[in-house]
Amino acid sequence: MDRRIFLLSVGLWSIAGMAAAQDRNALDRDLLAAAKAGDAAACRRLIAAGAALDARDAGGRTALLLATHANHVAAAKALIEAGADVNAKDAIADSPFLYAGAEGRDEILKMTLAAGADLRSVNRYGGTALIPAAHHGHVSTVRILLETAIDIDHVNRLGWTALLEAVILGDGGAAHTEIVRLLVEKGANPGIADRDGTTPLDHARRRGYDAIARIIEGAKAR
Repeated sequence: MDRRIFLLSVGLWSIAGMAAAQDRNALDRDLLAAAKAGDAAACRRLIAAGAALDARDAGGRTALLLATHANHVAAAKALIEAGADVNAKDAIADSPFLYAGAEGRDEILKMTLAAGADLRSVNRYGGTALIPAAHHGHVSTVRILLETAIDIDHVNRLGWTALLEAVILGDGGAAHTEIVRLLVEKGANPGIADRDGTTPLDHARRRGYDAIARIIEGAKAR
């Protein structure tokens, strides 16, 4: 082959390759935007056109995590059905599963569980999905997670279990009281103390959370 023709062919292939890559990048960006906006139909169309489910934004968030952030259930469903990774973490160690648990995105949480959520995965504080769910007072979310094999007594990097967080970071109101009851009934160990040796019962008494203290006292009595 004439050298000039060969070089021209190589150049054309290179240009075609760059154009294809640019097209894919555009599809990926559009998928991230569609997920963030909650446009499920656009998500399906872009996936069919070749957009990558594992594409990330500047913060390392996938399309599924963006949909989860905004609680766009339909878009999340479309992405999960297409095979999006429910355990893919962003730059701050949030995944669709962990974020849905922490923020009470129950419909998306149930979909991530059905799609193989890693119950042992932890957030940037070293906590499972159950711990921030208890902290934030998401009663229904805690119920969902307690129906799984998640470690109820997992200790995060702060030295706290879900039971400790429900008391220490809760407000002692109806939601956190119910969460304490659910945890105790499922077998949470009330004897696990924080790094200072303070138990959930000690914390409840110090804060004047009488209803919570009675629940924990009942657990200790058993």
